[in-house]
Amino acid sequence: MTSTLTIRPIDSKADRKKFVDLPFRLYKDDPNWVPPLKGEALGLITPEKNGWFSHAKAQLFLAEQDGRVVGRISAHIDTLALTMPVDKGFGSGCGQFGLFDAENEGIGQALIATAEQWLRDQGMTRVIGPISMSIWEEPGLLIQGYDHPPTVMMGHAKPEYRGWIEGAGYAPVKQLVTYDLDISQEFPPLINRIIKSGEKNPRINIREVDKSKFDEEAAIILAILNDAWSDNWGFVPLTQPEIDDVGVKLKPIVFNDLIRIAELDGKPVAFMITLPDLNEAIRPLNGNLLPFGWAKLLLWLRRPKVRTMRVPLMGVVKELQASRMASQLAFMMIEYIRRASVSRYGASRGEIGWILDDNQGMNAIADAIESRINKVYQIYQKAL
Repeated sequence: MTSTLTIRPIDSKADRKKFVDLPFRLYKDDPNWVPPLKGEALGLITPEKNGWFSHAKAQLFLAEQDGRVVGRISAHIDTLALTMPVDKGFGSGCGQFGLFDAENEGIGQALIATAEQWLRDQGMTRVIGPISMSIWEEPGLLIQGYDHPPTVMMGHAKPEYRGWIEGAGYAPVKQLVTYDLDISQEFPPLINRIIKSGEKNPRINIREVDKSKFDEEAAIILAILNDAWSDNWGFVPLTQPEIDDVGVKLKPIVFNDLIRIAELDGKPVAFMITLPDLNEAIRPLNGNLLPFGWAKLLLWLRRPKVRTMRVPLMGVVKELQASRMASQLAFMMIEYIRRASVSRYGASRGEIGWILDDNQGMNAIADAIESRINKVYQIYQKAL
C-alpha cells in the first residue's frame, strides 16, 4: 500500500521546531554539513525575532509521510524586493522560495509546486530561489564545493538538489562565488607596492572600528553599504530592524581589528568586515548549547583561535568604484586584516564572499591576491 504524502502550511511553534529539526536527520551522515544552533535557526523563521519580516511575509510548509517529516520549504515575498528594478534581479511580481530540503525528488518537486501555488495566490508572476530567506542571509544553491564545510553564514546542500530544481523547470539566473585564500603568505610584490604607496598618502586613513561605539560604526558601514551595493544584482537595502537583529547576532564575533573603515580626506568611503569562522566552534555542538555547549562557546568567544576568517562584506562608495583608489583601499584593508588574523587569531585561511560572478572589480581584486574560487552558489528563476 502506497503511503500518502501530505504537504501543509505551518505557523505554530511546535511545527517550526519540526521544520528546523529536519536537516539534522537528512544531513547526519554528511561530514561537511555544519549543524546550526537551533535557537538561531528558529529565530530566522519567527517573525517576532527577525527584522526582515518588517518588510516581508513568508509561509512555511512541511511535507509528511507515515507520520514523519520528509521535506520542507518556504515561500516568501519581500515588499522591498518588489520595488527593485527587474534587471537587477527582483522587481514587481517576483516571489521567492528557500529553506528547501527533501528526502527524494518526488517530495522535493511537490514542495516546490506548493510554494509556487502560494506565490501565485499572492499575485506573484515569477519566482527566484533558493534564497533563505533574505538575500543577505543564505542566497543560492550550492553547486560546487561540497567537499569542505561552509563558513559562518554560508549555506550547504545535497548535490542532487540541483537536478531536482532544474527538473522543476527552473533556469539559472545568477551565480555567487566565494574565494579561498592562503593568508599565511604575504601578497605578491605588486600588491605590496600598492599598499606601501597608500600608506604614504596623507589623504588615506585605514582605521579599526570601535566596538564601544557599535551603533555609530554600524551606521557608517550601513551608509557605505547601501551606496556601494545599490547597483548590484539582487540588491535590497538593509533596514534598521534588520541591522538591529544582525547586530545582536554578530556582536559577539565582532572584533575591532577585524573590521576596517577606510577614510579619504577624513570621510568614510570604504569598509571591510571580517568574522572568525564561528562554524568551527559550533560544529561539535550539534545545534545545542545545553548542557555544556554554551560554556564552550563562551570560552571560544573570549579569545577565538580559528583556521579560517570569512569576509562577508566589503564596499567602496560608488563615486570611487572602478578607480585605482578603490583597489588601493581594498588591498590595504585586506592586508591589515590579514596581519591581525594571522598574528592574533592563528588563522591561516581566508574566505572572501559571496561575490557576484560578474562583479569584475571584486573578482579582479580576488585574482590579484592569488585566491581561487572554492564554492559556487546558483540562483534560479521561473515564470509562474
